[in-house]
Amino acid sequence: MAKYEDMRGKRVIVTGASSGIGLATAQRFVKEGAKVVIFGNTEEKLRRVMEENPEFLGGFSVDVSVEESVKEGFARADEVLGGLDVLVANAGISIRNLFKDTSYEQWKKVVDTNLGGMYLCAKEALSRMEQQKSGVLLLTASTNGMEGHPHYADYNASKAGVILLGKTLALEYAPHIRVNSVCPGYVLTPMQRAEYTDEMLEVVNQGIPMKRHAAPEEVANLFVFLASDEAAYITGQYIAIDGGETA
Repeated sequence: MAKYEDMRGKRVIVTGASSGIGLATAQRFVKEGAKVVIFGNTEEKLRRVMEENPEFLGGFSVDVSVEESVKEGFARADEVLGGLDVLVANAGISIRNLFKDTSYEQWKKVVDTNLGGMYLCAKEALSRMEQQKSGVLLLTASTNGMEGHPHYADYNASKAGVILLGKTLALEYAPHIRVNSVCPGYVLTPMQRAEYTDEMLEVVNQGIPMKRHAAPEEVANLFVFLASDEAAYITGQYIAIDGGETA
C-alpha cells in the first residue's frame, strides 16, 4: 500500500539496482506509484531483474565510472521517462583488503566507482532538475564514511567523499533541489554475503545494538521518505541507518 501520495507518477532513476539496496529501493518506489528506470553494470543480471520486475519502465547497462556510459544511460532514461524527479545514486563496490595490500589499481577502481560515479550521475541529474527547478538527489554513502574501519581504506575514503559532495550540492542547488546522503551500516546484501562468512556475520551482529543486519527494504524505506514531500525541509544531511552501531 502506498504511503506517499506525492510519489505517484514521479520519474525515478535508481543506479546499482540489479540487487541489494538498489533493487529494493526501485521496487519500493514502484509500490508508491512512481515511474522507475534502473541502471546496473551487468547485462545478465539486468535482464533477469527486468523479467522479474516488469513494472520497471527500463533497465539499462551503465558503468557509473565511465562518463560516456553515464551520459548514454541518462539519455536512454529520458526517452522512457521524459524527465527526472528523483535520482537514487546507489551504485558502489567494495573490496576487502588491508591498506598495505591495496594496489593503486584497486584504489582507483573503488574511488572511481563510488565517488566518481556519484559525480557523473549527479551532474546529469542536476542539469535536468535545474531546468525544471525541482528534484531530489539521494546518494548512498555509508557509516564507513563517518568513521574508520580496517580493510576498507579506499571504500571509507570514497564514502566520506560522498557525504561532503552531498552537503556541497545541497548548498549549491537550494532552494529548489534537495540533496541528502543515506549512510547504511551493515545490510544483508549479496555484496555483504560475498565478503563475510556466517561466523563473521554473527560477530558483527553482536556488535550492533539491534543485534542484526538491516534488510535492504529498510534502507529503501528511508530513501522513499527522503524523496517525498514529508521530507521537504531535509537537505544537506547524512543520515545513518545502522541499528545504533555508530551510537
